[in-house]
Amino acid sequence: MFAAEFEPAEMQSRRRSPRAPVSLDVRIGKAGRTLCKVVDLSVNGARLQTYSALKRGSSIWLNLPQIGEVVAEVKWADDFTAGCQFHTPLPLEAFEALVGKESAA
Repeated sequence: MFAAEFEPAEMQSRRRSPRAPVSLDVRIGKAGRTLCKVVDLSVNGARLQTYSALKRGSSIWLNLPQIGEVVAEVKWADDFTAGCQFHTPLPLEAFEALVGKESAA
């Protein structure tokens, strides 16, 4: 029988910033014709549930409440779920307002 002490490895997250669960109805596209739902959000990106498939590597416009249009790149897409990274991080105050809006709802 062997006995050994071990030290658990710290999990290194690939995320640059924490994400918060939200449920925001938003529109995609400069004209805002496509609907989707933001299901989690960080200052650097979001996970979307969409009604039409998005293509990895494409740039999209998201019309976020209280913020307006932001440009994001689709980093991954799987059926009707996609993860995107904002070209410019959201201001912390805007992020907190969106997350706070969700907690109040």
